Amino acid sequence: MDAVGDLLARDRRSDRPALVVGDGRERSYHELITNAYKAGNVLRFHGVGEGRTVAVAPVPDLPPVFAFLGAAQLGAATRFDPEAGADAGDRLLLVPGAEQAAYDPGPGTKLAVFGDDADAADTVDWEESVWSENPAFPPTSVDPATPLLVGEDWRVSHGDALTAAAEVADLRRLDADSRVVVRSSLAEPGAVVAGLLAPLLVGGCAVLADPAAPASDARGDLAVTSGRGPEPATLAPDDVLRSVE
Repeated sequence: MDAVGDLLARDRRSDRPALVVGDGRERSYHELITNAYKAGNVLRFHGVGEGRTVAVAPVPDLPPVFAFLGAAQLGAATRFDPEAGADAGDRLLLVPGAEQAAYDPGPGTKLAVFGDDADAADTVDWEESVWSENPAFPPTSVDPATPLLVGEDWRVSHGDALTAAAEVADLRRLDADSRVVVRSSLAEPGAVVAGLLAPLLVGGCAVLADPAAPASDARGDLAVTSGRGPEPATLAPDDVLRSVE
């Protein structure tokens, strides 16, 4: 696989669990891929494409993940820092509805919200837009060197992210029955690569836990965290991308 969009090929759709969020909501591979297609179509409608960046709140929930995967298919980068994205003039900001009043994006930036209704007529209701969007998504070709994740002074390409994800899957012996629990913020690129891409690469399941909540019960086989977790094994996000730096 050369780009993250390859993880979302139609022939990978199945009823197997792909993603679980903190409140227990679960999405199958069929649901994950279909919603990623829809998210990509919503983003494209709002001017997102190759060379653009989407700034997404690093909330461990379905809308940020769908936005990240949708952007990846288009060759657009994701910045899990909407405040920095607003300052940088990123094409679209996706934030919780409860926080929308804190953002006043410039004329080249679109504001989208999830979890609550949009306050302004020109603000995108993300969940409603994705729900009503066309589930068909034409195949795209993204160069492996294209940025996938960006931060203030760093970027991770599709190729480097998938290489690191494959190394995690190999070294930690992940397979289709594995569950990887993300107990770190999605703002950490290693958490996205090891906690989301690595399990998807092998047909396993990613579990998004709230990093601010107490970790009491094990929810998988491997926890991606800088601290301790109840899972039998842990992996620090900072260690994930060292081999490709």
